[in-house]
Amino acid sequence: MGDFTSTLSVSASGLKAQSMRLRHVSENIANADTPGYHRKVVRFEELAAQKDGGATGVELGPVELDQKELARIYDPGSPLADENGYYDGSNVDLVVEIADARQAQRSYEANLRMFDQTRQMSSALMELLRR
Repeated sequence: MGDFTSTLSVSASGLKAQSMRLRHVSENIANADTPGYHRKVVRFEELAAQKDGGATGVELGPVELDQKELARIYDPGSPLADENGYYDGSNVDLVVEIADARQAQRSYEANLRMFDQTRQMSSALMELLRR
């Protein structure tokens, strides 16, 4: 049963990490038109290894801000504009964010299937042991 528990733990950590990643992607999309907004970037980190050498899982590392240059937007009528009529937009690329969201969704679904299959296998094993 330890292997089942370990597998459930790994898939649950993947579910949590992907849902947090999707949250950051949605924040990026929501702030795509916010002046001066830097895109949030997250990295996955492996959880500390267990004593028995079993599977560990993943978690999100610290949130970093993308240091890519902000878009310069020409709008002389904006109160944010400098003397030349430009202000800093955001560095969010909606195509990249949509691709990240799709990847996070598919990874979440894969972890969910692994969790469900492990649960089904555990239930089947319990049924066999009851006989």
